[in-house]
Amino acid sequence: MTGRKTGETPLRVGLIGYGLAGSVFHAPLIAATEGLALDTVVTSNPERQDQARAEFPDVRLAATAEDLLTRADELDLVVVASPNRTHVPLATAALKAGLPVVVDKPVAGTAAEARELAALADERGLLLSVFQNRRWDNDFLTLRALLAEGELGDVRRFESRFERWRPQPKGGWRESGDPAEIGGLLYDLGSHVVDQALVLFGPAASVYAEVDVRRPGAETDDDTFIALTHTSGVRSHLHVSATTPQLGPRFRVLGSTAGYVKYGLDPQEAALREGERPGPAGWGEEPEELWGRIGSGESPLTGGGRPVRTLPGDYPAYYAAVAKALIDGGPNPVTAVEAAAALDVLEAARRSARDGVVVTL
Repeated sequence: MTGRKTGETPLRVGLIGYGLAGSVFHAPLIAATEGLALDTVVTSNPERQDQARAEFPDVRLAATAEDLLTRADELDLVVVASPNRTHVPLATAALKAGLPVVVDKPVAGTAAEARELAALADERGLLLSVFQNRRWDNDFLTLRALLAEGELGDVRRFESRFERWRPQPKGGWRESGDPAEIGGLLYDLGSHVVDQALVLFGPAASVYAEVDVRRPGAETDDDTFIALTHTSGVRSHLHVSATTPQLGPRFRVLGSTAGYVKYGLDPQEAALREGERPGPAGWGEEPEELWGRIGSGESPLTGGGRPVRTLPGDYPAYYAAVAKALIDGGPNPVTAVEAAAALDVLEAARRSARDGVVVTL
């Protein structure tokens, strides 16, 4: 499935939203991708408009998505990086306007909505891709390589943590208690850790979850645990939290012959927040002292095992794949159907926590 093909002229991209997702992740990655050009940014916020002009002097501005879509014939791709509640209506409008679409995660509030979007894209013969950038984290790429090489034997348990220490709520729609906002960590960071687990170890057969609101004044979940039993037999234990004063390992993967333990987050988000841009040599690299360790019989913190070089993180690979899909008919890097499978798990997790039961998928 393709969108509009091009020759030498870059594909013109309209970016809806210039908050954290739009300004830190999407705009810099789009601008750094051969074959793509950031044409228009949609934001009604005057400060964000000024920011977009300063960072991308040639960019056009639109106050609303409706303004953008009135000139759909001047665009080749729309990226939806606005608040979660708007993902489905904006992606639907763009697809109906005949444009391929990238949507930030979570693509929708329910798996059913995600599958409806996928069906609309198929009906129109258009690309619909979901921005699951954590598939290109340095630790995830390294773990995939270790598994492909059989370094751990048969994996029995996968522990993944995306933890932060934010004792005071920051507010905003991401921490709103209104269900329509699709806020909370279950759908925010949970979208990442569940997607990674499914990519690594296949479909989930059952889900158990504990979803808590810990901080005074918090309106939605800020400390959540999800346990998956995969059809492959692997068990995944996934932690997402804003209330963790001592951070655990990002990954702890236990196999029949060895384990792999990795601390620390991929450096790309921090680099993008600081204004660095992809391209220079060394992008996505981390220092040797942060490499994970592989071994058996002893803690990595007491010198057990051996260090394993962490592969460079590669967020630019996502948009490079999107460009290739549109120009050459290459594969969609993350389909809405894959995102729907993760949403099946997140919905099951919410039911499990509410009812205190294990949910079978």
